[in-house]
Amino acid sequence: MDDVRDGNAPGPTETAGAAGATATGAQPEPEAHRAAEARPAAEPPDDVLHRLENGVSWITLNRPAALNALTWDQRERIMALLAEASADPSVRAVVVTATGKGFCAGADLRGGPTATGDRVVGDVARLIRQGAQRFVTAVMDCEKPVIAAVNGTAAGIGAHLALACDLVLAAESAKFIEVFVRRGLVPDGAGAYLLPRLVGPQRAKELMFFGDALPAADALRLGLVNRVVPDADLTGLARTWAERLAQGPTRALALTKALVNASLDTDRATALAAEAVAQELNMSTADATEGVASFVERRTPKYRGL
Repeated sequence: MDDVRDGNAPGPTETAGAAGATATGAQPEPEAHRAAEARPAAEPPDDVLHRLENGVSWITLNRPAALNALTWDQRERIMALLAEASADPSVRAVVVTATGKGFCAGADLRGGPTATGDRVVGDVARLIRQGAQRFVTAVMDCEKPVIAAVNGTAAGIGAHLALACDLVLAAESAKFIEVFVRRGLVPDGAGAYLLPRLVGPQRAKELMFFGDALPAADALRLGLVNRVVPDADLTGLARTWAERLAQGPTRALALTKALVNASLDTDRATALAAEAVAQELNMSTADATEGVASFVERRTPKYRGL
């Protein structure tokens, strides 16, 4: 199973209940005080923040006290947002990031599906397919470019979330940890699929066998990330890259993403056939027409994502 936190993260703060009824004969409370009592308590912050800005869908993990360990509900919410991004023409790119000092410390299975009765063979595999694998696949299959802005430690499924994105930006303080071996577990969440394709089998085995923390600078050297920047510059660079993608030919980018992802699992003939079909489909888009016209007319293209 994917990485589970040690359970030492603080739980939700409990609040006192409403005040009891006023005793018979007690003096009435001032109006202002009664109004304050009647005002509902502030809602706790959402554990997945979302906003759409300049064509970019910003998805932000927001459990900083737990180093953004992922709950089952958070994963479902993120998958829904990625599906919405694919279907919504107004979304042209996606950024996944987090609040606090950690990007994602792994999986927190508290709040997930509750097992009934004794575990039987197939239960764990089903949980992995429906959970971690489905989650990482949703990132890879999103039809819009997805940027990871890794602001801190990315461990277990958190590392695989980042590596499944199309582009990875990392703060200097970021670290990547294949933490599964520390728990006596097999890597899941597509880790054994992603890592060898990014760094080769020998490096992938080293990372997975030892579970050592990989600093951002070393991740850059190995090709796991695209850029490493000072912590204070991470959000700005993510915004610059995402908005540049949002101004690009959206359908061409989607087809390019699909071609590159598929090329790692297919032979040359199949890859070239897929390339030809992709270009055929792309040439029917408004953006392709605009791109060719702007070249002929020697002007900057204005893509609309259509």
